[in-house]
Amino acid sequence: MIPGEFTYHRPSSVSEVVALLVEHGDEARPLAGGHSIIPMMKLRMAAPEHLIDLGGIADLKGIREDGAHIVIGAMTTQADLIASDLLSSKLPIIRETSRLIADPQIRYMGTMGGNVANGDPGNDMPALMQCLDAAYLVAGPDGEREIPAREFYEAAYFTALAPEELVVAVKIPTPAAGHGFAYEKLKRKVGDYATAAAAVVLTMNGNTVASCSVALTNVADTPLYAEEASGILTGSTLDAETVKRAVAAAEAITMPASDGRGPAEYRTKMAGIMMQRALTRAAERAQK
Repeated sequence: MIPGEFTYHRPSSVSEVVALLVEHGDEARPLAGGHSIIPMMKLRMAAPEHLIDLGGIADLKGIREDGAHIVIGAMTTQADLIASDLLSSKLPIIRETSRLIADPQIRYMGTMGGNVANGDPGNDMPALMQCLDAAYLVAGPDGEREIPAREFYEAAYFTALAPEELVVAVKIPTPAAGHGFAYEKLKRKVGDYATAAAAVVLTMNGNTVASCSVALTNVADTPLYAEEASGILTGSTLDAETVKRAVAAAEAITMPASDGRGPAEYRTKMAGIMMQRALTRAAERAQK
């Protein structure tokens, strides 16, 4: 189908974007890579009267180190994330996750900001950002604020972002050197959303888990930070009984829909299996 009529804007600064969002409110939508909003417009599931193209704003692009954090501009593409030497050395799980998103054509256009900001439970980066305890830097008429990723998602396509606000960057604490990591994703075919996926980041002190963080993708109407499972694993030696309890705790918070990817019960169990696989690989990668 063909989208309805809309007015196209291409601002050159974040302040211009915010002014347009304030002026037009719910009638305006930012355009990042376009892989979410354009299909919805074609299906008439979304009909913004004003489309604000973010592609001309240089300040929204790039990856940099800022003290104990890494900051990624919202318009940085998945291809840029994959190619970044800084991320490969400090946050390799981002590269690993980006390589599992869709296909190369989409990754050259799809952006970090678009992936995290629209509240699609099938997107991969939101759960990963929760796992990494990231925060989203948001610009609005009252200035900038930070929203923790673990507090950002309220329901499918509903977030803590106000209509006149824009995610401008993602701020991620740099994990400890030698940390273990893994993102495991089960999908039907290349380019598909996850049937279930899990992110794990941990550190080891000898044979004991010093810290652990677990998050799940596409098994509820929001990404899921598995806080109880993370706590169970922290301080353990990853013995079989402890891992079993942690997996059960993670599965207990899932609420997947039954759809073409499988019945709800199957998807819940696959979330547990993805978590186990990610935990095993993360532990193997961690320096003791």
